[in-house]
Amino acid sequence: MESQTCFPKITIGLDLGDRKSCVCELDAGGCVLSRGTIPTTEAAIRAYFEGRDRSRVVLEAGTHSPWISRQLEALGHEVVVANPALVYGGRRRKKRNDQLDAEFLARQGRADVKLLHPVQHRTAESQRHLETIRARDQLVGARTKLISHVRGAVKSQGGRIGRCSAECFPRKATERIPQDILPALEPLLSTITELSRAIHKMDKQVEKLVVLYPVVSRLRQITGVGSLTALAFVLLVEDPKRFTRSRDVGAYFGLVPRLDESSDSSPQLRITKAGDALGRRLLVSAAQYVLGPFGPECDLRRYGEAIAARGGKNAKKRAVVAVARKIAVLMHRLWVTKAEYEPKRTSSKRAA
Repeated sequence: MESQTCFPKITIGLDLGDRKSCVCELDAGGCVLSRGTIPTTEAAIRAYFEGRDRSRVVLEAGTHSPWISRQLEALGHEVVVANPALVYGGRRRKKRNDQLDAEFLARQGRADVKLLHPVQHRTAESQRHLETIRARDQLVGARTKLISHVRGAVKSQGGRIGRCSAECFPRKATERIPQDILPALEPLLSTITELSRAIHKMDKQVEKLVVLYPVVSRLRQITGVGSLTALAFVLLVEDPKRFTRSRDVGAYFGLVPRLDESSDSSPQLRITKAGDALGRRLLVSAAQYVLGPFGPECDLRRYGEAIAARGGKNAKKRAVVAVARKIAVLMHRLWVTKAEYEPKRTSSKRAA
């Protein structure tokens, strides 16, 4: 049996809430020292943890976990951020409340940190820069929904708005909208125009951020990868050395199939869709360009076409995901090795 000295002297489970958080403290032997509730504010967290001996603090990943974990680390504590999707599985425990969750986190963190599948939060600067990209994504999503609504409304009246860019849509739509529904849709067209202006301003902010990360220019060499995708990749990964192999980046963005093998059973499952949804969507968009009509001839395109040529259910979608995963691996490799991108490297080797 392991000695108690192998365990942390104090392990604190912190179940975060929007207004109040529950605390449960355990000693090295697993006995509960205290329970309590503290406000989820910077001042309250500092008052509770400041001046204490170094402890292991365990909390779940969530809205408040990034700034709280940074604050606790600054106070000298060991912080473990648990991944709730993996700790609890697909279903929560039948008997649970905030106090029980705090004790559960403390006991798991005391026994073995790996049981919590810990996640690593990015720095405050990276998170601040990433919010610019996320805000732009929200503006683009709102504009897309409004454009789709206007198109649908016009179709229901027997009309049709031709293809055009989002910036030109309000002007072109005004000419096609029937007069009897124009008063209802004019406010939407004005909003679309304002959103386009806001997105243009956000694009300028993104270009300013690109200057702060020189590696972005190297990653943009890859076919289909623009400033936005490259910058988002750099901010989401943050530290390329966190991956021992470049192939692990595909799993980080949820672009690998789920695994459910048992004995002779090895079904083909959908991708995990773990990690950041925005980063995965940008990588998929880059892959769609590579395999699209305007994608140039390169190793990535040939790789995707070979997968699509196998046929089967959703062959084209599988090819897009495979190319997206390949792009992520390639971006990480270029980042680590600082090599130049060769779009036809594999083809050239085979020809030689």
